Amino acid sequence: MTYKTKLGLDENIVAALSYVGFWITGIIILLIEPDNRFVRFHAMQSLMIFLPLSIVVLVIAWIPYIGWILADFLGFFSLFLVPVFAIIAYRGILLKVPVIGSYAYRMIDQ
Repeated sequence: MTYKTKLGLDENIVAALSYVGFWITGIIILLIEPDNRFVRFHAMQSLMIFLPLSIVVLVIAWIPYIGWILADFLGFFSLFLVPVFAIIAYRGILLKVPVIGSYAYRMIDQ
């Protein structure tokens, strides 16, 4: 059973969209959707995965030569994670990433 959200879309679509724009759409969807716990969980998990990953890539990229290569690999890894998490959310699965997922779940309860 799918539930509607404030955007008028099904919850699995909005949860999948929270991963598409990395941490930016996670923040936007957290601000727009105050009631749906499934959507808020995926938006919070997106924020908690991709914001630190973006910061790490940015910091590593400042290291000459080897840092550029490592930043590229981390960037491609994050591009791989986006469709994986989006498909999982679209299917309606509440997959908690170890450590981050549990913390994200506790954060939406507050």
